[in-house]
Amino acid sequence: MGKSRTVRVARWSAAHPVRALISWFVFVGLCLGMGALAGTNSATVEDHWVGEAGRADAIAASGGLQRKPIEQIIISARSGQLDQARAAAVAAEVASRMRALPAVETVAPPVRSGDGAMLLVEVTMKGPDEAADKQIDSLLAQTEQVQQRHPALLVEETGNVSSGVGVDQQRSDDLALSEAITLPVTLITLLVVFGSVLMAGVPLLLALSSIAAAMGLSTLVSHVVPDVGVGNNIILLIGMAVGVDYALFYLKREREERERGGRLDSAAIVGLAAETAGRTVVVSGIAVIVSTATLYLAADVIFSSLATGTITVVLVSVVSSLTALPALLVILGRRAERRAKPAKPKKVRSGRIWDAMLRPAAKRPVLTLCVSSGILLLLSLPLLGMQMRVLNKDSHSREIPVMRTYDRMTAAFPELRTRHDVVVRAKPADAEKVRAALVDLGRRVQGDPLFMPSAPPQTSWDGRVSMLQLSVPFKTSSEQAARSLTHLRSDYVPATVGALPGVEAVVSGDVAHDVDYLAHQNSKLPLVITALLLLTFVVSVVVFRSVVIGLVGVALNLLSAAASMGLLVIFFQYGLASTLFGFDPSATSAIGSRVPLFLFVILFGLSMDYQMFVVSRIREAALRGVPTRQAVLQGVEQSAKVVTSAAIVMVTVFATFMFLHLAEMKQIGFSLAVAVLLDAFVIRVLILPAALTLLGRASWWPSRLMRRTEPETIPARPAPVG
Repeated sequence: MGKSRTVRVARWSAAHPVRALISWFVFVGLCLGMGALAGTNSATVEDHWVGEAGRADAIAASGGLQRKPIEQIIISARSGQLDQARAAAVAAEVASRMRALPAVETVAPPVRSGDGAMLLVEVTMKGPDEAADKQIDSLLAQTEQVQQRHPALLVEETGNVSSGVGVDQQRSDDLALSEAITLPVTLITLLVVFGSVLMAGVPLLLALSSIAAAMGLSTLVSHVVPDVGVGNNIILLIGMAVGVDYALFYLKREREERERGGRLDSAAIVGLAAETAGRTVVVSGIAVIVSTATLYLAADVIFSSLATGTITVVLVSVVSSLTALPALLVILGRRAERRAKPAKPKKVRSGRIWDAMLRPAAKRPVLTLCVSSGILLLLSLPLLGMQMRVLNKDSHSREIPVMRTYDRMTAAFPELRTRHDVVVRAKPADAEKVRAALVDLGRRVQGDPLFMPSAPPQTSWDGRVSMLQLSVPFKTSSEQAARSLTHLRSDYVPATVGALPGVEAVVSGDVAHDVDYLAHQNSKLPLVITALLLLTFVVSVVVFRSVVIGLVGVALNLLSAAASMGLLVIFFQYGLASTLFGFDPSATSAIGSRVPLFLFVILFGLSMDYQMFVVSRIREAALRGVPTRQAVLQGVEQSAKVVTSAAIVMVTVFATFMFLHLAEMKQIGFSLAVAVLLDAFVIRVLILPAALTLLGRASWWPSRLMRRTEPETIPARPAPVG
């Protein structure tokens, strides 16, 4: 990370500030423009296939028996009993309108619910889900027109496609809400830190422009790694956090150099800041990117999309910190120099508050280390009882209108709640045997209260693939639905169609998708975590030339991540978040299956961010010959204000995601906010300085340079910082 790259780029930007700024904003514009031209390549259904369920879906698709996108239009009374004649007329009008649409393949005859209070019309759309997504508006428009023509009745539409559109719309609204909350609070925080609107605007401008560029680039990258629809949420979440972080790191060092620099001009001062803070930003960015890249090892399109969004925005933020930021600082510095009298060099000191907060680690390191670590370990204990599930329709916010329609429909037609697909591949000559075995399977499950009557089996045109759909009158995430899948796979299928020689019989469906996805994810977990621990350790060792620092960093990151996820279990799995914040219980009954792994990786990256910044300051002092115990206090004290400011901004950004509607985003926002608080105020202020104080010169093992630099005699009192 020598001067040949990091410092040279920053010095060029400082020497040519106008050209550097123009180049940066041209880059942002190009990213947005190319992204708009390329468009987003969204993940397909096939990208999500894993396990037995994925294999079953692939077999069904090969025979043309895959599930087609189906929309349900329900007709009910606004009050009192349903007028059957009027409802039948409305159903006929719905069917007529839908058949006229080019996106519709078939319209089924209307079906009356068991209690007669609702009429259902099922509409099968053409093509795969991706094509149906683009055509769904035409169906929704027809449903709305029928509703307007018959205001006395309630005419509503739901289905997988319209539900997806509703969730996407809610996600877009949430993104706008998050921006509306995050931006003013971040600006206020930065105003408190810098006391100047102009200086407070610098980190915000860089973060927002970096986010814009990353969003543009992400659409280009989606043609390599498909986007699953949460890319912009993650880019905003991580971009605001690291973008402001990196700017604060740089601004803090630039201020110190300016206060020490006397009559040096702005370009020289910014160049000095680049030699330290610039390299730290690059190293921190690399640490976050390396840790996030381990998500690709999960071999899952969702984690790959999350990793791509995170890596893109971090990389862009690093670039902005080395190009646009030095240029802005020179321009603002020259403006200030023209208005102000020459300042005398002065020493940089932190406040009394941080002196008091660091006192326990300095005076009683053993007690501080034991108590602080013990508290975090206690907070980590609930993690042992974490229950994960794939968040689905059952956990979507009921503020989405289409989800309320779904609830009313499944209450009237429980057979539509959950379905299992038994898919069989065999030789064409065995088609009749397979069909008979599937009929036998359907007959056997009728005596089981976990199932409902099934439709006749289907067979492909060539006789190679057959499928039987079985209905389950329970929610997809329920224990009963899970047991029905277990019985089907372990008992009914092996005893019937699975007993035929030369036949491949597999089960897919709503529950199978979730169960197999969770199993696939758990199978990849050891690989991802091992790679994460190893890579973060290697990065720390390479940067600081110390095995001990690497081990300490990994241990502290583990402690911070475990404590935050333990609190996640307490608040979301045990339901405390519903009690305190009024969250929908559907979002707090279990932890989203993707949340822990994503959090673990991202928390390691963000913790490495602080680790790099704080330990870099400690190492600088140690290289100047300051004893390690004193260098620890100096380094933490010098970085205290900026770490705290960055933490407040991060917590603000992350906390806003708790009030979004998607359950996973609530859980991710909560955990990240808690983890940053613990990392900034417990790990970096108490545990890290206590541990390094106790280790002393051993902290730098096996670096001979560091041990030669440090004197044997340790002063009784720390010297003033500066």
